[in-house]
Amino acid sequence: MFKKLISWFDNKAVATEIVVDASTPKDNWSDIDWLRVIPFVLLHVGCIAVFWVGFSWFAASFALALYAIRMFAVTGFYHRYFAHKAFRTSRPVQFILAVFGASAVQRGPLWWASHHRHHHAYADDHKDSHSPLQHGFLWSHFGWFLATRNFITQTHRVKELASFVELRLLDRFDIVVPILLGTGIYLLGDWLSVAHPELGTNGMQLFVWGFLVSTVVLYHATFTVNSLAHVWGKRRYATKDQSRNNLLIAIMTLGEGWHNNHHHYPASASQGFYWWEIDLTYYGLKLLSALGLIWDLRTVPHDIRESKKIHTR
Repeated sequence: MFKKLISWFDNKAVATEIVVDASTPKDNWSDIDWLRVIPFVLLHVGCIAVFWVGFSWFAASFALALYAIRMFAVTGFYHRYFAHKAFRTSRPVQFILAVFGASAVQRGPLWWASHHRHHHAYADDHKDSHSPLQHGFLWSHFGWFLATRNFITQTHRVKELASFVELRLLDRFDIVVPILLGTGIYLLGDWLSVAHPELGTNGMQLFVWGFLVSTVVLYHATFTVNSLAHVWGKRRYATKDQSRNNLLIAIMTLGEGWHNNHHHYPASASQGFYWWEIDLTYYGLKLLSALGLIWDLRTVPHDIRESKKIHTR
């Protein structure tokens, strides 16, 4: 039990204890160690505190801003950079991108990238940990994320990233960034309550809205790419999986909803292949490129974009 509690702060405390039995089905709810995932549960339960801390337009706006910033960090950095190498950057900026991604409380960059690469290797196959076609909606939405068998980082899939000691440390102690963020939000709200009382906020209110509510909404918006974008939407390309393009999911996730496009050509920094497919993450990456922070943004070649289309009568 002590190791499980320590695992809230040090991922290696549990990783060395995991024994994966290949005969165990991927969607086995008994594989979830509920003691270890108490922080995930508490994040959700804590959102009820909005009824006690009250509402202010500043707190709500702050929550929305943090949602957008951290969604961009997940989609632009964790996904398109760490998982797919859709652009290049320097080592210092790479670490900064990883820190921003870790602020979304979706584990470390190596863990995130390795499991996403696993998803692409077995998309909608029985080995795909979060395929709704194989394992159902709830498991694909959040069950797989909590399962003990998926707790460890699949280091063999991210060897080039694991060569950076700073990324390994951030991956091991991925809770540090969220703790610092949550503490900073509370202290900011506490200061604002004195310095700018006209905003109508305080430390606890800003923490509940800016960290708890923002994080939980961010969770479930991100998870829809796993659970819904493989069953709801339109298919432009004949991929081996059942990925779909969905405008609503694309809006919620800043462009990740063009999921069939993505599975057709995962290496592209832009998932909206046509001008009318809104991809806010790509626009943000273009801005970072213009500032010289990242470069060599990869896009889908014209011949690949026009290939393997599903023609309907």
